[in-house]
Amino acid sequence: MVLRPLLRLKGLLKVIERMMPIKIRQSTWVILSICWLFLLSGCSLWHDLFGSEDEPTPAEIMSEGMEDFNAGRFEKSVETFQKIKDRYPYSTFAITAELKMADALYERAQYDEARDEYAEFEKMHPRNKNVPYVIYQQGMCFFNRSASIDREQSNTFKAREEFERLIKRFRKSDYTEQARRKVRECYVKLAEHELYVGNFYFTKGKYQPAMDRYLYLIAHYPDVGQYYRALESVKKCKDKIKELNGVEETSWLNGFLYDN
Repeated sequence: MVLRPLLRLKGLLKVIERMMPIKIRQSTWVILSICWLFLLSGCSLWHDLFGSEDEPTPAEIMSEGMEDFNAGRFEKSVETFQKIKDRYPYSTFAITAELKMADALYERAQYDEARDEYAEFEKMHPRNKNVPYVIYQQGMCFFNRSASIDREQSNTFKAREEFERLIKRFRKSDYTEQARRKVRECYVKLAEHELYVGNFYFTKGKYQPAMDRYLYLIAHYPDVGQYYRALESVKKCKDKIKELNGVEETSWLNGFLYDN
């Protein structure tokens, strides 16, 4: 145990004190106090490296977790990293364990749990060098939960927000260019969703709701490859609405549509 050497040191200093002249002896306890503080400040590092007689050191536990992680034993590595977080929250290995635990959960496709761990890491360590990676991974957790285009796209929206947050905060990060590509993928998927829903309404004869979807696509996603398809679909909706009403409609939309 680390306290045993400290107690021996204290006893040794007492012996030395008795051998000193009185004037020098008065300063001995000041020296002892200073030494005591320095040694105590090193106890955490001592324990990180050497642990106790009865349990593995944090360094050994971390090594075990990384071995499992690199071998693809992600479930086991999660348990090991959690052990470091629980037993040694102030260890020099704790921050790494927090991040690798999130990575292990991500590799297990436990995206909600992984996102929570990444978010907690960012909250607790906002100045850590890995924050750009952590934000990117939060975006990927949402992105991987994104539904097909025939379903609602809340996760796609959230993924786009995280990637855009990364781009705004860390313009020169190693992950910024990847985030830009993911933003475009999100926009493409959101546009395809609007087109899909618009087409669904059109086939059901609900031309006004269909046209609203196409117009939303034109306004919000003009540069992702669906603009002209949506524009043509709006014109078809206009024609169908005219047929149903039996009258020639005039509006600002007529000029916009037929001049393009």
